[in-house]
Amino acid sequence: MFSKEIFSERVKTLRISHNLTQDKLAKSVGFSSSSTIGDIERGRRTTPIDKIVALADFFDVSIDYLIGRTNNPKINK
Repeated sequence: MFSKEIFSERVKTLRISHNLTQDKLAKSVGFSSSSTIGDIERGRRTTPIDKIVALADFFDVSIDYLIGRTNNPKINK
């Protein structure tokens, strides 16, 4: 099951652990602005599946990890 809270936390944690600004991450995965990443990190919005895939690929984690279906970032990758 999708957890918006876990998704938000994991995107923020991964971004910070990779020393990225919201703007740099937004540009790297094709979002139109850094405010989109900020909204995701605050749990104000989710994102279409193509952007979830882009985030998972960028951070080299599974989609299941990003959305909270597992705590193992590499499972189902």
